[in-house]
Order: sequence, then structure tokens, then C-alpha cells
Amino acid sequence: MLKLYTFHRSSASYRVRIALHLKGLPFETIGVHLLRGGGAQHAADYARLNPAHLVPTLMAGDDALGQSLAIMEYLEEAYPEPPLLPAEPVARARVRALAQTIACEIHPLNNLRVLHYLEHELKIDEAAKANWYRHWITLGFTALEAMLANSPDTGEFCHGNTPTLADCCLIPQIANSRRFDTPLEAFPHIRRIEAACLGLSAFQNARPEVQPDAA
Repeated sequence: MLKLYTFHRSSASYRVRIALHLKGLPFETIGVHLLRGGGAQHAADYARLNPAHLVPTLMAGDDALGQSLAIMEYLEEAYPEPPLLPAEPVARARVRALAQTIACEIHPLNNLRVLHYLEHELKIDEAAKANWYRHWITLGFTALEAMLANSPDTGEFCHGNTPTLADCCLIPQIANSRRFDTPLEAFPHIRRIEAACLGLSAFQNARPEVQPDAA
């Protein structure tokens, strides 16, 4: 069985959980609490699996795989049905562009390490930290909304009428934006796709609050 080292509130872990559920793959959850006791991701045993001290890590047999996008690409190649990427090359590139707009442009500026640095090293207060978070979410979602609105390939989901890697990335980022009270009224396509995704059991089962390590 696949083993997923995860933190329930980590958006990168959330992406992978969605992909695993969409593909119907059973997996064992191993919680890595990023906050308690200075962060379990820094423990020596975990650092041997993931030298970057990040989650998620997927154990596929004896192989430790890191980085959520790379893990999802592995799942797509190792377990191709149901597909999370379209067959046509340009369409595949579009889905990857949507996913990377979130995972590479929005998320890195707002991940836990950055927020801790703002707070502990730059001495930014909670209000300023929240403004930082909302600024980068809004900037990224403005671009993403235009990408969705201006393409005939946008369907019920980010691309067409079945979920893709882009939707796996979008839903966790929306969840994080709501935690920081980011206004989303200007993003009707994003909110409509969120509603479609959250109607599916794969997305429901991946939600942070229902994970074994959320207690």
C-alpha cells in the first residue's frame, strides 16, 4: 500500500490526497505535524525521507517521493486510470499551467516557512501577515480567473468536465484563502469550480478536517 506522510492542513498534502482519492488508490496516512514541538518535519527520521523537511512525502514501496506536483505526475504515470491529465499535448500543457500558477506562483509566497519568517525574523504582526497572504492570493487568483474565463476549454472543472491536476491544486488553495478571510467575490469561475469539486466524494474525503491526523 502507498504511504502518505502528510499534515492535514498542508495544501500540498491536500493536493495529493485529492489525486489519490480521484484515482481510487488506498493509502496509509502518516501524520507529520508541522507545528507541534517545533515541527515533526525536522525530525531526523523524517529528514532522511525528505531532506527538504517538507510534506508531503509519498512512499511507493521503498521509494520516497517528494514535491506534490511530482507525486501527482507519478500517480498519473503509474496509475493512468482515471486520468488527471487530458490526452492532447496542448490540453495537457494548459492543465499543467493552471496547476503551476497555483503551486509555483501563489503557494510558495504563503507557505508556512515564509509566514514564520515574516513573523519571527521580520517581526511582522498578525494583521500585516494576513495582508501579505491576501495580497498574493488575490494577485494569483486574478490571473487564474482570467485564464479560466478566457478559455473555451474551461468546463465544469478547470479543464473540461472531469477533474484534473489543476482542480487538485485549486481546492486546497481556496481553502487556505478562506482561512485568511480573502475576499473571493471577484472570482466567479473559481468559486463555481470549487462548488463542482466539493460535490465529489474524492474532494470531500481529502478535506483537512476529516483527516486522521486532524485530531
